Amino acid sequence: QQVSAMGDRETCNHSEVTDFILVGFRVRPELHILLFLLFLLVYTMILLGNIGMMVIIMFDPRLNTPMYFFLGNLSFIDLFYSSVIAPKAMINFWSESKSISYAGCVTQFFLFGLFIVTEGFLLAAMAYDRFIAICNPLLYTVQMSTHLCVQLVAGSYFCGCITSVLHTSMTFALSFCASRTIDHFYCDTRPLQRLSCSDLFTLKMVSFTFSGLIVFPTIIVIIVSYLYIVSTVLKIPSTEGRQKAFSTCSSHLGVVSVLYGAVSFMYLTPDTFPELSKVASLCYTLLTPMLNPLIYSLRNKHVKEALYKLVEKKSTIL
Repeated sequence: QQVSAMGDRETCNHSEVTDFILVGFRVRPELHILLFLLFLLVYTMILLGNIGMMVIIMFDPRLNTPMYFFLGNLSFIDLFYSSVIAPKAMINFWSESKSISYAGCVTQFFLFGLFIVTEGFLLAAMAYDRFIAICNPLLYTVQMSTHLCVQLVAGSYFCGCITSVLHTSMTFALSFCASRTIDHFYCDTRPLQRLSCSDLFTLKMVSFTFSGLIVFPTIIVIIVSYLYIVSTVLKIPSTEGRQKAFSTCSSHLGVVSVLYGAVSFMYLTPDTFPELSKVASLCYTLLTPMLNPLIYSLRNKHVKEALYKLVEKKSTIL
């Protein structure tokens, strides 16, 4: 009877949850304005950088190559998964209740999972693209066909969607009877698990398994691709040729390092310092989407030339 009563209480508590409270950053109220302005600045740069990158790639025929096709999709993903997080976080800096509806939390959780996993697979596809371009340049246009590029991007979205559907459905099947207060600035896995009074063993095992199935294959593809790339580049006799080959990969390596470094720190370290976890999560929710277009535009001659050409064209029209 006690077990039955406990189950009824958990079910009741779960059904009664209509919203959550996003605590955000535990700072003095007067610092909320500063944080709001910081978030606004970063989000504005994300919008300008990623929309600008997509416009440049779409309208410049010289960028109609597999590398820029992937880069355009990377900008699209960065734009949308940061938009899942940033606007709500900025609203909560001014809100007294800091609430998010149950449906809103589910949606935010699902979309963020979808885009972050998709980006991981897309970065692996981009590493494979660089491997073919440098190690087999004569066969590049044949091997990296439009059909294959579309398949790789579609496959990335498919893996992201399947993973996010399963993770979201299992997470929100939990009974949230401990509290409605999420100690984070968005709906994330660990803070939600802390609110649950359900047995988390199955969820944690499934999450660990899926993390392994996502992270290890993508990391292996990236590492193996770059081992072949380094081996090939070192055989190039001229220093200029080696520098040119490495320059096409340095931007991608920078993006991979920031994303995987932040995610690894966030989910592989003990969950004992929530405030530190919030700062780490900023790296991949806002910092990475802001830096990606800057990294690729500042270190890429073709993107800079396309940007100058677009600006000149606009100036002529005006």
